Formats: sequence, structure tokens, C-alpha cells
Amino acid sequence: MNLLLLKPDQIFDHQAVVTGRQLEHLARVQRLQTGDSVRLGALNGLMGQGRISSLDGEQACLDIHLDTAPPAPLPLTLVLALPRPKMLRRTLQTVAAMGVKQIYLVNSSRVEKSFWQTPLLTPEALEEQLILGLEQARDTAMPEVHLRKLFKPFVEDELSDIVAGSEALVAHPIADRGCPVDCKSPVTLAIGPEGGFIPYEIDKLNQVGFESVHLGQRILRVENAVPALVSRLFPS
Repeated sequence: MNLLLLKPDQIFDHQAVVTGRQLEHLARVQRLQTGDSVRLGALNGLMGQGRISSLDGEQACLDIHLDTAPPAPLPLTLVLALPRPKMLRRTLQTVAAMGVKQIYLVNSSRVEKSFWQTPLLTPEALEEQLILGLEQARDTAMPEVHLRKLFKPFVEDELSDIVAGSEALVAHPIADRGCPVDCKSPVTLAIGPEGGFIPYEIDKLNQVGFESVHLGQRILRVENAVPALVSRLFPS
């Protein structure tokens, strides 16, 4: 945790109260004590510093001062075929840490139906994973996650508006063009499931303006392909 991220119900005027996981991190991992300072931020707000005014086994109270804007978001919209739950957890943390703010989790022929039943897709569970990514990256702006269980209606009815004004790319191992580097304009990036999008799905994406790109000869797992593609498109 590189940033103590505070929700609105934790902040009272210029003070904050920390319990649970965050308290354990302050007390047992960072081994902070009363009087110590910590970097913190308000969810979807400013960042700054906090000074611990009291700390016990139940909670920590901090005097806070917020005066710094969070990092700029990446001009990237991610359309991701829903991965298996363990991979989804890591991927959400990664994309949140990298600055992606618009995430569409979509169905695909090769997405197992059971994946849509995972408790990780509840709003509370999604928020928990995204917060972990934000805390790692020192960011406060919460990404938006949209669930789309029907591929064809999503592509035909919504995707054209989503990609408007951006370069639309779909990662596909059988592509003539390599993934571009250091893009200067917004990008909408589609990444398929393990095994990739089937030809029908690639054709549907092509019809709304997506161009297939590859990362080379190696076939990567989704959890590795996502950061590899994002960091190539927008090097830090």
C-alpha cells in the first residue's frame, strides 16, 4: 500500500478514521505510531498527507491535509473478455494501477458460463480489487467497470459509440500489424479470453472499426497480455 485511500464515510472535516485492513497495514506492516505521517487520498478526490493523532487496536485517527491532484488517467478504454476469477482479481488490480478508468467486461464464445457467477463481480468485490490497484499506484480516481453478458448486442448497439474518437485495436495473434507504441491519441483496446476471440467475434469487431494487432510470436496469458499491451500503447 503506497497510498491510504479513504472513502467518504471515513472523512470528517479535516480528520479521518481508519479500521480493518488499512489499520492493520499501518500498525503491523508500516509499524507507524502516533505522531507519524502517512501519504493518503480521498476516493475520487485529492491526495495529501495525514498525521496519526491516535492509534489503538480498534482504529486510527488522522489529521489530514489534501492538496494534490491524482495522476492523469490513461486515454484508454479496455474491452476485456471476462477471465477466470483468479485472473480477474489480478487483472483488475493491474489495470487500476496503470491508470485505466473505463473497463468493459464482456462475454465471448470461449468465456465459461460459470465465470459470470463469481462473487468477484459484485460491486463491492470489484471496488475492493480496484482500490488495491489504486493504493499501489498512488491514485484516487476509481475506474468504472461495466458488465456486458451478451457479446453481439454489445458490439452492435454500444461499441460504435464507445470507440468514437479513438483508435480501436483488438489483440489477436493472427494479425499483420504489430501493436503500436507510444500512442498520442485515445485508444479502445479489446482483449479476448484464453484462446482468443473466435473468427466470428473478430469479424464483428472489425465491422465497428477495430483493427487486429499482435504482440509478436509469443502467446501470453491474459494477465500478462493486458499490462504488456497497455504499457506498449502508453509507456510511462
